[in-house]
Amino acid sequence: MKTKLLPTIALLGTGGTIASTAASNTALTDYTVTEGIDALLTAVPALAALANIQCEQVFNVDSRNITNTMLLKLANKVNRLLDDPAIDGAVITHGTDTLEETAYFLNLVVKSTKPVVLVGAMRPASALSADGPLNLYNAVLLAASPQAHGLGVLVTLNDSVHAAGLVSKVNTSHVQAFSSHEQGSLGQITHGRLQLFQKPYRAHTTNTVFQLQGIKKLPSVDIMYDHQSAGLHLYEAAIASGVQGIVIAGSGNGSLSPRAEKGVRLAKKHQIPCVRSSRTGSGMVTPSQNDARRGLIAALALNPQKARILLMLSLAHTSDRATIQSYFECY
Repeated sequence: MKTKLLPTIALLGTGGTIASTAASNTALTDYTVTEGIDALLTAVPALAALANIQCEQVFNVDSRNITNTMLLKLANKVNRLLDDPAIDGAVITHGTDTLEETAYFLNLVVKSTKPVVLVGAMRPASALSADGPLNLYNAVLLAASPQAHGLGVLVTLNDSVHAAGLVSKVNTSHVQAFSSHEQGSLGQITHGRLQLFQKPYRAHTTNTVFQLQGIKKLPSVDIMYDHQSAGLHLYEAAIASGVQGIVIAGSGNGSLSPRAEKGVRLAKKHQIPCVRSSRTGSGMVTPSQNDARRGLIAALALNPQKARILLMLSLAHTSDRATIQSYFECY
C-alpha cells in the first residue's frame, strides 16, 4: 500500500498571546511573550499527522510592537519560502491586536498562490482552556488543504476561516474576537474538516501591483481619529514631522469635523494625500463627488488600520490620487 506523502508547511513564529504565559493558569491578562515557536510545536504533537513542519522564529514580540521594518522582513521571508517547490504553505503565529494589519499587508505583497495562514490566541498558553493549541492545529490543517490554494492570505481563530482583506478584531477578550462583518467568513473548520462557503472577492497576492523589490522603507502614514471639537494641531504636527500620508478615522460615512477639513486642506497644500475612513467599525465609506477637488481618497470597505497599510504600499509605487483611489476600489 502506497504511503500518502504529507505536505510541508513552514511554521513562522512572531510572538503574541499564543506564545505568552501569565503568573497563574486563571490569569487572562498581564502576560508576557515567553515561548518560542518550537515550544508551540511541542505543545501540539497532533500536527505531525497533518504535515511536515519546518519551524523558524522570525521575531518574538507582542504584536503592538511590530514595525514596518518587521512587516517587510516577514513578507520577504514568506516570499522566499514559498518560492521553494518543497514548501506547500505557511502558517504564521501572531498576536491578535495587530494581526489583521499584518495579514492584510501580506495579502497585498505575497506573490504565491500557496496558502498563507495567520493564527493567534485570545488566551495565553498558561491559561485554563487556552485556545492557542487548537487554533494552531486548525491553521496547519488549513494551510495543508488543497482547498486553501489561491484564496490569498487567511486568518483562523476559534474554528472560523477569514479572508485577510475582510477580517477585523472586534472584541477585546472573547475567544470569538474576529469578524468579517457583513461580508461573512469564508468558512469554518469542524471536526477536523475544512468547510468553505465562499471565496474572497477582492484581488490579492499574485493579482496585485505591489512588489517589494527595492523597497527598504515604507512611507510614513499616520491615522487621525476624528471627533467632536477635534483640533488642527495633530495635522500640523504630522505634517511638520514629514508624514507622507494621512488616514482619517471619520465619523459615519467618513464625515470630517471642521478642523479635520482644515487639516485636509493643509495636507493638500503640502501634497500629502488623505484617506477618508470610518471609525464605526463596519460599512462602506462611499466616494464623494468632492473627493478629487479636496485631494481625498475614499477608503470604501477598509477600516482605518487597513487603509493605512494600503496607503503606505500605494505611496511606495505612485503619488497619483486617482491611481491610489483605484487601488482602494480593487484591493
